[in-house]
Amino acid sequence: MKRLVFGTAMVVAALASAGGAEAKGCLKGAVVGGLAGHVAGHGVLGAAAGCAVGRHQANKRDREQNQAPAPVSR
Repeated sequence: MKRLVFGTAMVVAALASAGGAEAKGCLKGAVVGGLAGHVAGHGVLGAAAGCAVGRHQANKRDREQNQAPAPVSR
């Protein structure tokens, strides 16, 4: 239990030190990854991987939304 609390504190500290724009998608991914990693015995590693995947998905979603369709000229 002490390791879980310490690992969670480390993840929260790392996320708090990151910039606001960089954390998009990271918090949700870190929570999900941390829980899955905790079940597997690697909570901090799961949180880090979840953060990376969450950021990747958020960036991918932003790219798709920012692509404007080509204007139709008549």
